[in-house]
Amino acid sequence: MNETSPELVEISLIVNGKPRTGRCEPRKLLVDFLREDLALTGTHVGCEHGICGACTILIDGEAARSCITLSVQANGAELVSIEGLAQGGVLHPLQQAFAKFHGLQCGFCTPGMLITAIDFLRVNPTPTEEEVRDAMSAVLCRCTGYQGIVAAVMAVAHASSPAAST
Repeated sequence: MNETSPELVEISLIVNGKPRTGRCEPRKLLVDFLREDLALTGTHVGCEHGICGACTILIDGEAARSCITLSVQANGAELVSIEGLAQGGVLHPLQQAFAKFHGLQCGFCTPGMLITAIDFLRVNPTPTEEEVRDAMSAVLCRCTGYQGIVAAVMAVAHASSPAAST
């Protein structure tokens, strides 16, 4: 019996502001395409079922689980992974706040936490602490107890609010 391998398809994306292309099997998961084909290993693979949130990236500006998204589904999209947050060697304000408020320990969930927080603050720029806790519970963390994470997100939200700039 002769098995033939699936035909490769071309994928074209904008990843962290740069055009990227590659060829992969139609069934290849986006997290694997990022890690294996584009060498962007900051996006972590945890549960592989879309539950833990470690693989969260932005697809066309919205948070999405890359472990349950096929690469072909993202063809033509604009992606932002953890590697795209710092600009010109300057950490994103959320990255700075996570460091300041000790919002990370082992770091495994941190990429997903940061991307989730960015998307959350885009939708709700002036959240309550309870809203932050609820939003950040979408990414599982076994180390921090979420205290520092919540403090970091709240600090960035307060610093970005119109009341903070007056």
